[in-house]
Amino acid sequence: MRKRIGILTYRGETGFVEPDFLSRLVKEGIKMGAEVFVFGPQDVRFSIRQIRGYVPQETGWTSEWYGWPDIVIDRYRYYPLAKHSIYLPFRKQPWFRYANSRFSNKYRVHQVLVQDPALQQWLPETCPYSKETLFTMLLQHQMVYLKPTNGSGGRSILRVERQANGYILHGRTKQQAKSRERLYSLVELCKRLEDWMRSEKSGNEQFFLQQGLQLSLIPGRTIDARLLVQKDGTGEWRLTGMGMRIGASRSSTSNLHGGGSAVPAAAFLINRFGREEAERIIVECKELALKTVSRIEQHYGKMMEFGFDLGIDKNGKVWIIEINPKPGREIFRQLGQHKRYLQAVRRPLEYALYLADQIEEREPSLKLF
Repeated sequence: MRKRIGILTYRGETGFVEPDFLSRLVKEGIKMGAEVFVFGPQDVRFSIRQIRGYVPQETGWTSEWYGWPDIVIDRYRYYPLAKHSIYLPFRKQPWFRYANSRFSNKYRVHQVLVQDPALQQWLPETCPYSKETLFTMLLQHQMVYLKPTNGSGGRSILRVERQANGYILHGRTKQQAKSRERLYSLVELCKRLEDWMRSEKSGNEQFFLQQGLQLSLIPGRTIDARLLVQKDGTGEWRLTGMGMRIGASRSSTSNLHGGGSAVPAAAFLINRFGREEAERIIVECKELALKTVSRIEQHYGKMMEFGFDLGIDKNGKVWIIEINPKPGREIFRQLGQHKRYLQAVRRPLEYALYLADQIEEREPSLKLF
């Protein structure tokens, strides 16, 4: 009997967020012999225990009624203010078996990781925003980042650089507009940061401060490594791939959405550090990712995949910048690694089918719609 996989996501009046990826996910699942559909929280009918699911066709998305899924992949990434109250209560209910547990915001995740002595060396100093903390961190670090707890794609992040005659600010708004300005006093700086937080936050979202890192391995460019780790069809964590992201000129982040570009990790690191050091860095990045997902699962429960943004400073030291439980995989397409991209799409489906088989073995008499 075919396994049924539902993909939970945001569905608005104009359709789905990331429709191309969702379309590919459904098509690959069908090729693997599963019944796969996409749905939003508003598409579930509990009274008849059915879901209005969507599948891609040549002319667009079509919908029909589906029975209860064996497994749900949570791909809900978008939180417009009007819809924010729908997703969270929905996700907390035990209505489905999910392939990935609920996660938390960036600052809370940092708090979980920093409690593990084995991970502390890779974590930059990170604190909730306050004027006093800002003053202290700027005395200790030449650069500090102001970040939203729920931001993505480099949006709403502001970089503050301390200089002899004041401060230079670089950032990108929610709408990806670049911002750059110079301020001359701490009073001006605090006022500007508080204005930024008011205009950029979503709902009751908070902001935090993070130690800036010297990641300009190319002068004037912010560079980091993106690793994708995923569970495979046996339930084991695997490194799917790794690439370097080079930020646009004078950009505060390296994100591809903000004009960044991708280059192969090994070639870039060998050119910058030499072969032996490059190999050490790559091995450290992989081991760090696997240690981190182990700690995350201890705290949050079983997960499915993570995108790691890792900083590599001028001395070759590796830092955890950000961890995303619902990552993109466009870096592999930018690198021309189409087989790796396809693997990155298929692995969540392989893991979902593995979970469905495990459930069937444990509960052979359970019949779902």
